[in-house]
Amino acid sequence: MSAYVASLEGTPAGHTAALFLALLAAVLHAVFGALQKGRHDPWLSRAAIDASYGLMSLPFALFTVPWPTPRLWLLLGGAFGIHVVYKLLQAMAYQRGAYTIVYPVVRGTAPFFAVIAASLVFSEHFTPGQWGGVLVLVAGILGLAVYNYRTVTVDRDTLVPALGLAALTGGFVALYTTYDAYGIRAADDPFTFLAWFFTIDGIFMPLYTRRRWRGLPASEMMPLLRRGVVGAVVAWFSFGSIMLATRLDKVGEAAVLRETSTLWAALIGWLLLREKVGPVRLVLMVMIAAGAVLVEVAG
Repeated sequence: MSAYVASLEGTPAGHTAALFLALLAAVLHAVFGALQKGRHDPWLSRAAIDASYGLMSLPFALFTVPWPTPRLWLLLGGAFGIHVVYKLLQAMAYQRGAYTIVYPVVRGTAPFFAVIAASLVFSEHFTPGQWGGVLVLVAGILGLAVYNYRTVTVDRDTLVPALGLAALTGGFVALYTTYDAYGIRAADDPFTFLAWFFTIDGIFMPLYTRRRWRGLPASEMMPLLRRGVVGAVVAWFSFGSIMLATRLDKVGEAAVLRETSTLWAALIGWLLLREKVGPVRLVLMVMIAAGAVLVEVAG
């Protein structure tokens, strides 16, 4: 598999594969976000997911992929630190604000920052048409947050700090996307980076939240652990897809396409959960899709 991935790098087939992987990551990220929503404490939900994918990844890291080089160990350490801050910010934002507002703000600010970071780090350049697509997509995503703000009735008193935390979280999404893209490109085998990243990344949240588990009712333990296992599988394929996409093609384009997850989340709610869309949300969803298409076509 590693040799096949290497053969696609920098080729038209690699570009097509990166497009597919970025869109797959978007769909799976929408599912992942829904799993973190729900009745459970967001800190415990995240801890259950992290512990599950850490344990799942350990055998692959130890027995199926080449051992990391000293340089890659340092890069993995940096990735661990960035993701710790990202998770803390995200959990604090979810704790203070309604998910339907916080999530679009996080995902709406991330692609704008990611495109700038990719330009600085990887010397990628967007055409004016692509920048137009980024702005249309970001406007559509943030428009969903504004629309949801008008209808939400919970957590109004803590919404301002929640929005600030959400915007900061979006900045860290862009930071980890760019940093991890650098890391997976530096690895001789991309699956070495992925296996060890998930193994190491699964350590922090279970330890950080250990006291919160004591107050969890016994009846909630198994449902939360099941959610953790499902979320771990989704996270593996979602993050793995976007990281492989950034190795095969442009980081900025992959980051923008990944943030169509907000569109897929709305579609899941509409088609599967029978949620009402309405004309305003429909227009905003079309804007998100149109922005993503414009980024790809104008490239």
